[in-house]
Amino acid sequence: MAATPRTRVAAETPSGTESADRVADVLISFAQSDRALGVSEIARNLQLSKSVVHRILQSLASRSIVQPVAGESTYSLGPAAIGFGPKAWSQLDIRSLAAPVLQSLRDQTRETATLSLLVGNRRVYLDQYESPQEVKMVVEIGPQYPLHSGASSLAILAFLPHHIAGEALEELREASPDVDLDAGAFFARLGEIREHGHATSLNERNTGAASIAAPFFDSANRVLGSVSSSGPAFRYSSTADDDHAVHARQVVSAARSITRILEDFAVQ
Repeated sequence: MAATPRTRVAAETPSGTESADRVADVLISFAQSDRALGVSEIARNLQLSKSVVHRILQSLASRSIVQPVAGESTYSLGPAAIGFGPKAWSQLDIRSLAAPVLQSLRDQTRETATLSLLVGNRRVYLDQYESPQEVKMVVEIGPQYPLHSGASSLAILAFLPHHIAGEALEELREASPDVDLDAGAFFARLGEIREHGHATSLNERNTGAASIAAPFFDSANRVLGSVSSSGPAFRYSSTADDDHAVHARQVVSAARSITRILEDFAVQ
């Protein structure tokens, strides 16, 4: 007699739904944390047993959604989770939401206004409104850039956890082995960016280029990306201090406007 085939119905039962809820809660725990998490901490916060949390983490790790941190008994988000961010933002269509702000910033400064998004440990340009001036900066939309150099990247990095800044510094050292990098100066610069709310770069990532950038955030105050005003270095290096301060305020104001737009969108 042929065996009767079994049908998986766990997902339709109360226990299956409960299991799915637990997995979702564990993922949300990582999304809301700025550091790696351990089994005990997750179990305590979610009021689950350690064995249940361990099984969930093992399942997520097998799919690279989370990954164990070397030398520690903790886990962080894995490479497969990076894809969630771009997918979510593509559905949100942040480019359309931010477009009026970028266009206004371009009109105010007469320099190229750009929008960057944090993706994993990289930054990508999502959009730009080009300067009307004959000599101008134009960026390439799509490629990924490291977080260790340039105003658009540093404006993001300054508001990320300290260990990510440390990783960025090590990446910069690997990229510039002949340069004696001062870790103290690097972290001090990030502190100044946090204090002033914006970053400035001059001949840093590209020779002849300059930029002022400020971060924007989600409703939980997590940094999502940055807005910048970019142009040829000679127009920035020759600008009077008062004019530079006005320019910086315009960029910071644009970034804050995008933060407010995203907050309003989130509660709709």
